[in-house]
Amino acid sequence: MQNQRNMILAIVLSALVLFGWQFLGDRFFPPARPPVTKIEGGKEKVLPQPGADPAADGPKAIRARALVLRETPRIAIDTPKLAGSINLKGARIDDLVLKAYRETVAKNAPPIRLLSPLGSPEAYYAGFGWTGDGIDAPGPNTVWTANGAALTPDRPLTLSWANTRGQRFETVIAVDRDYMFTITQKLINSGTGTVAARPYGLISKDGVSKDPSTWTLHTGPIGVFNDAANYDLSFKKLDEAGQPGVRFASTGGWLGFGDKYWLTALVPDAKAPVDAGFLSTAPQVYQAVESGRPLMIAPGKAGSVSQRFFAGAKEVTLLDRYENALGVPMFSRAIDWGWFRVLEKPIFWVLDQVFRLVGNFGVAIIILTFMVRGLMFPIAQKQFRSMAGMRRVQPKMKELQERHKDDKPRLQQELLKLYQEEKVNPLAGCLPILVQIPVFYALYKVLMVTIEMRHQPFVLWIRDLSAPDPLHVLNLFGLLDFTPPAFLGIGLLAILLGISMWLQFKLNPQPMDDAQKQVFALMPWIMMFIMAPFAAGLLIYWITSNFLTIGQQMWLYRQHPVEPVPASATTVVAKKK
Repeated sequence: MQNQRNMILAIVLSALVLFGWQFLGDRFFPPARPPVTKIEGGKEKVLPQPGADPAADGPKAIRARALVLRETPRIAIDTPKLAGSINLKGARIDDLVLKAYRETVAKNAPPIRLLSPLGSPEAYYAGFGWTGDGIDAPGPNTVWTANGAALTPDRPLTLSWANTRGQRFETVIAVDRDYMFTITQKLINSGTGTVAARPYGLISKDGVSKDPSTWTLHTGPIGVFNDAANYDLSFKKLDEAGQPGVRFASTGGWLGFGDKYWLTALVPDAKAPVDAGFLSTAPQVYQAVESGRPLMIAPGKAGSVSQRFFAGAKEVTLLDRYENALGVPMFSRAIDWGWFRVLEKPIFWVLDQVFRLVGNFGVAIIILTFMVRGLMFPIAQKQFRSMAGMRRVQPKMKELQERHKDDKPRLQQELLKLYQEEKVNPLAGCLPILVQIPVFYALYKVLMVTIEMRHQPFVLWIRDLSAPDPLHVLNLFGLLDFTPPAFLGIGLLAILLGISMWLQFKLNPQPMDDAQKQVFALMPWIMMFIMAPFAAGLLIYWITSNFLTIGQQMWLYRQHPVEPVPASATTVVAKKK
């Protein structure tokens, strides 16, 4: 009867872990984005990535965008990492693709489109201008004059326009070899009176981010105000705030919209006071706006102000460089590292350095695993010695369990006495596990948030270490023409993880309680289901770590063999029965 209750309890606990995770996992530990490939009929096919492109559309919408682009005069943008154009109508940066990143892993995949013009689906653009008293400022329909045919890192572009009141506006746009634009606005007052003019910059975005914002990964409106990163903003909050929006008074800082891998951001002068904020101007149309202090420009004088505009990929080293070299405050926080940033950035640095040496991020993850296990070797040795000691005293523990099975308090006293006599600690094995949890979570975040892991292949069918394993067992590894649902998409890596955990548990001392035994027996296969949707790189780390642990345990157990059960003890147990 007791065994039946223990079995039922083990099944209930296992079911709670397995099914409860489905409700909590997506919120607290969202799995990797969908696989980039699918194996059908034994052949690998590239899958579309609807969330890869912040301004992604279908073929019809792409044609519509092309039509919109032809309707206005434009100046080309051409840098090593960017291509697109500046709209002379309104002086907007509204057409931008990222040359270094593709929507899918296919060789002929189109580049990631970041910005799209107003009038095309999912418009996304940046604009700059002036407001104030006594000026006729250029508006969204103003057509500017350019002094060049293209904007390149070596050739800045000057846009100019003059009104009928003797006021001339110039906007000088420069771009570096990465993703940072420098916008210098100049107002030349040739009129008869002093004017008060206030410069502004805005980013307008139609639609919410295709990357959902979760507890562990922020996407959407983001900014740094008064030296503090704000991850509390969301599209939902902007919808609720409406036209007044959410405002911030800050000295310097930056603000914009972030996806999982991409970012647009306005960066005003770091030392100047700024009025900044976000608002919703129409259903699912959002703007990030910042304006500086008014300039009083007397007749015959000119006023100017400079700011920066970032539009590109959230590359870790690049954000750090902009933060340190250009003084963009806390720009590295555009990546939502979370609580374990102090551990995640060193792990990323090690991975990146090893990758530069070996040329494969999967191999780099395996090498990182060896390094982590090497650093934790002294702690692990203590754990395994304790486990070997527990294996050695298990026969005596079973004897005490039989002798005092009807007296639980006495059993606990005798077990504690036994631990003291044999100098073993049943909790000593928990320390290495607790130490590894932050490392494991940090690697999970690195794989989730860093674009450097995106579309990085390993070997054979693993074309993206930041996506789940596409080789599923339920469709006979792609031989059957169907794709299992995500919950049942058990890949080969997940199976290897389950096997490695099962072998590891078999080497561990067996729990005394029957319910615990059943839970531990089921746990490897439960974890196989739970971990299947996670990034392949994370599973590679865990599998490698498990097999290293198994090898270490087997070696240590040979140094501390389990003593045979004394005949006297067996006799005593038999008599008690």
